[in-house]
Amino acid sequence: FQGGMLLHRQRAAQAAFDQAAAQYRVTVIGAYQNVADVLRALQYDANTLQAAVTSEQAASRSLELARREQQLGSISYLYVLNAEQTYQGARLALVQAQAARLSDTAALFQALGGGWWNRPQADPRGSAQIAGK
Repeated sequence: FQGGMLLHRQRAAQAAFDQAAAQYRVTVIGAYQNVADVLRALQYDANTLQAAVTSEQAASRSLELARREQQLGSISYLYVLNAEQTYQGARLALVQAQAARLSDTAALFQALGGGWWNRPQADPRGSAQIAGK
């Protein structure tokens, strides 16, 4: 005679199962949220990068025009320096936008589980093979 011990063990096992299932759901929802956040950041980065490219191209054209006008004597060297400063600022913004895009791309790989592209492949002969070698 167990005195209800088996019933309580069953209830405890069921409660542990329910807890594990709830924890699994929380983990999966969190993973989906991380991926969604990173994808949103990548979209923002793409827009920022496009704007930075456009800005850098415009600043480059402006600098070239300022240099030509300065050679012709229609503007002073101070205007050329100002155009150069604007161009260098645009270049810096472009590099920062590229860095943010690369950083968020790495975050996407991490959010997707990281390392999945470098797992050993199963060899049909039975031994494991390292991917890429």
